[in-house]
This record gives sequence, structure tokens and C-alpha cells, in this order.
Amino acid sequence: MDPQKTPVPAPIHLRIADDLRMEIERGELPHGASLPTLAEMADRWSCSLNSARGAIALLRAQGLITSGRGKAPVVRTPPRRAIRSSERHQAEKDLALRPERERAETGEAETNHAMSIREQRFSSKYSIVRADAGIARVLRVAPDEALLQRQYEAVDRRTGYQLSYSVSLIPIALIEGNPNLLDEHNEPWPGGTQHQLLTVGIEVMHIVDEVTARMPTTVEVQRWDLSDGVPLIFCRRISYDATGRPAEVSDALYPADRTELRFVTPLQPAPPAAVEKIATMRMRKIPK
Repeated sequence: MDPQKTPVPAPIHLRIADDLRMEIERGELPHGASLPTLAEMADRWSCSLNSARGAIALLRAQGLITSGRGKAPVVRTPPRRAIRSSERHQAEKDLALRPERERAETGEAETNHAMSIREQRFSSKYSIVRADAGIARVLRVAPDEALLQRQYEAVDRRTGYQLSYSVSLIPIALIEGNPNLLDEHNEPWPGGTQHQLLTVGIEVMHIVDEVTARMPTTVEVQRWDLSDGVPLIFCRRISYDATGRPAEVSDALYPADRTELRFVTPLQPAPPAAVEKIATMRMRKIPK
């Protein structure tokens, strides 16, 4: 899509920001390039320094530039993007059926972040919580039922910034047959949640992903190293067994500037007779 100006009568600081934004989108100002100084902007657009500062603030709010106290603004370099495709659910199920050595070699670090687990600091925290009214409805359990809550976090060892964060909830009644599933020291579990559930006879048959977005808190901005204007994607994953019973709900956060959500939907083939009928109708002359 070609860069376009904001289609409203604009004050000078918005016109400046638009011009610079389009230069960034066209690649005339590449990633890491310095923006004109305030004095240069004031001269080029015949405006005040305050108007130039307003333009910088708008570009920062759009996540197009980075700047800090005492640092000149530069065009922001996009972070490495992780692709999270709905196809991964089947891949995870296939992996859960493989021998332990194969299961141990592949996890989220390799599939989503394209980096070794050795480059990350992974942590898990287990606790027993009670289902509130909302989660009880999702998992179809009684309010106050005991749930295993699992919190997972991965941090980039090099930068110290968060790479992933999720919270999983599973009814204790479903998994108490295998005490190993209640011990956080068994993480990371080779084959992940789908293999864990298989050990108690639960096969995941379909998964629903519910995706929304929100703006981050100040704490999340620091943890994820987010630029101004970058929202967080909130994804709730609900896993169902063969009877349609919810077995797990998992909530995860993903920064929008480094995440691509890819949804692949297999479609059932149409009956051959119906396809042939439509093709035959297409050949008929349509009356005027």
C-alpha cells in the first residue's frame, strides 16, 4: 500500500509527522537513520520548535521512532518477528506422539522464536487456585473448583527482556491420576501440554483461539521493551477432548510489533455432484 497523508485538515505538527512517516514507509529514512534535528525541521517546514517537537511526539506514539533523554530520535528497527500459526496445534499433537528424545529437542523456543532454548532463561511456577465465575464457565466446572495454574515465562538471556508469557489452567480432577503433572520441577515437559494430557488418557481433538488486543501497562512496557504505541495481543487458547469437554485454558500475551498470527483453516471438500452441477449452470446463457 502506498504511503498516504492523513485525510483531514491538519495542524503543522501533524503535517510534519505525516511527511516523515511517508519517508520512513518509502524507505527514504531507513531503519536506524537519524531524523532531522528540531532546527532543521523548523527551517524545512517553516514552523516553531514546539511544532517540531509535537511531530516527534506523534512519530514516537506511532512506534516509528525511538528516542530517549539526551538521545537524538532515530527510525525504529523492528524486532525479530515470531510467527504463531494455527498449524502448530497439529504439529504439537504429532510431536506428543514421538519418542521422548525427539520431544525434548523441540519446543516453543525453536518453533516460535527460531532460537535455542540455551539462549533463553525459562521458568515455570505451579500453584493451586480456585476457579472464579468466568473461568468456571470456560472450563465448565463448578465455581471454586480446584485448578492447577501454571505460569510460564521465557526471557532473552542476552537482553534480559521478556520473550513469552502465558498462564495455563487445568482442573485438578482431570490430571490428578499422574502426580508428575503437578510438579513444576518436571518442566519443561518434553512434548508439552498435549503429551501431559495423553498420560492421563485425554486426547486433544480441537482447539479454539480467541484473540483480542489491549494497550500495555507501564510494567509490561518495561518487561517487553515496547515502544510507544505498541499494543499487546491477548490470546486465549481452549483445548477440548474427544467428548467436547474443555481440558485446558491458556492465556498468553504477545507484543504486536514482533508477532504474526497466522490462521490456517482446512475446508471440507464439496460433493463432486454439486461441483459438476454448478459448473454446468455456468455454461448456460444467462437471460437478460
